[in-house]
Amino acid sequence: MITKQQYVEYLICTIGNYTSSNLAEHLDEVSHDVITDYLKNEHHTARGLWELVSGLIQDNPEAFMLVDDSVQDKRYSQFIELVKLQYSGAEHGLVRGIGIVNLVHSAGNEKDFYPMDYRIYAPDQDGKTKNDHFCEMVINAVFAKKIKAKRILFDSWYASAENLKLVHRLGLIFFTTLKSNRMVSLSKEGGWIHLDDMDWTTECLKNGVTVKLKEIPFKVQLFKVVATDGDIDWVITNCPDETLTTQAAQEANDVRWQIEELHRGLKQLTGTEKCQCRKARSQRNHIACCYHAWLSLKVKAQALGKTLYQTKDDLLSDYLRTELAAPRIQAFMPV
Repeated sequence: MITKQQYVEYLICTIGNYTSSNLAEHLDEVSHDVITDYLKNEHHTARGLWELVSGLIQDNPEAFMLVDDSVQDKRYSQFIELVKLQYSGAEHGLVRGIGIVNLVHSAGNEKDFYPMDYRIYAPDQDGKTKNDHFCEMVINAVFAKKIKAKRILFDSWYASAENLKLVHRLGLIFFTTLKSNRMVSLSKEGGWIHLDDMDWTTECLKNGVTVKLKEIPFKVQLFKVVATDGDIDWVITNCPDETLTTQAAQEANDVRWQIEELHRGLKQLTGTEKCQCRKARSQRNHIACCYHAWLSLKVKAQALGKTLYQTKDDLLSDYLRTELAAPRIQAFMPV
C-alpha cells in the first residue's frame, strides 16, 4: 500500500524521473501495480488544495486573484485520456496535452502567492470551455471561499464580454489585456474603431483614455503599454479611480506573471507532465499531488529563506556532499 503523503514526498525529492516505475524501484515493498492502482482509485481534487492553502493566504481587499491556463505537454503520448490538441502559450502553437485552468491568490507584486483552485480542461468529458471554468472558479472564490481580494487579473483569452460583465457584477476590479483587433468607441459620433487605429497623445499615453467596448454596458479605462522592445499591450480596467496612470495599470497587470511562476514550478519541480498513466482519474490524482508537492516546497522554501528551486537543489547537494566524502564508486586509478 502507498499513501498520498508518500507519493507527494516522492514528487518532491525525485530528480527528473517522476514515473511510477521509478518510485517502485526506490520504495521498499511497494510494486508498480500498487502505485498505479493508487492513482487509479483515489479521488484527489482541487478542494483538497484549498484546504491546505486557506490558512496561508494573505487575503484582503488589496490582494489579487489571477487566472490563466497551462498545457501539460503530452505530445508523445498517444493513449492517455484527457490529452487533446490545444494551444500552448509556452510553445506558441498547438500541442497535444492536458490543459489546466488555474486560479491563484496573490498578496501583490513580489509577495506571496498560492494556487487556490484549478480545473482540468476536458470538454469531451464535461462539455465545459475554459471560460466556463473561469466563471465557476471566480464565483466559487467570491461566494464559497469568501475571498476578500477585489482585483482580478487575466489575459486576453478570458477578456470576453461575458467574463468582463460577470466580474463587474461581482464587484471586482479587473485588469486584463485586449487583442489588437478588438473594437472600441471613444464617442457615439466616432463609431467603432480598432485599437491599432487610435491616435494617442502624450497625455493619453500617460493617463489612458476612457472607451466603450462592444457588448459591454459600462465604460473602461484603456492604456497603451509600450515595452522597451516595442511590443504593445492594450490594458483595460473597470477601476473607478480616475487618477490611475498607465504606469500604475502596468504595475497591477504585471502581478499576473506570478501565475507563470506557478506553471513553470509545477512542471519543473513536481513533474506534472511526466505521469504516463493512461486513465483520466490517474492523471487527475497525479496532478492534484503535484500541487501538494509544489505547496510543500513553497512552505519549506519560505522557512529557509530560499527559492523553491534552491530548496529542491539542496536535496541533490546533500547527496553530492555525501558521495564526495565517501564515494561508493571511486575513480579507477591504475597502479
